[in-house]
Amino acid sequence: MRVMVDLARCQSYGQCVFAAPEIFEISGQEVLEYDSAPSDEWRLHALRARAACPVQAITIGPAAGPGQDLRQPPATRPAADSVGVLR
Repeated sequence: MRVMVDLARCQSYGQCVFAAPEIFEISGQEVLEYDSAPSDEWRLHALRARAACPVQAITIGPAAGPGQDLRQPPATRPAADSVGVLR
């Protein structure tokens, strides 16, 4: 599974943190950090976090294949879907 957050859209409301603390956390002064490739066992939590986001900044997709850079959006996505801070 692949988790992406549009940090230009994210307003740091933190609803994702409440829904999936295993994947998302707020550090410092409202800086969202998240695991961009969490285990599939957290899929339901990731989907709940996406649904809880008031600005719809979270995208859930399939895991990247071998050799793909998880920090970059897939070629078919616009650049606005860029991935933020990785752990």
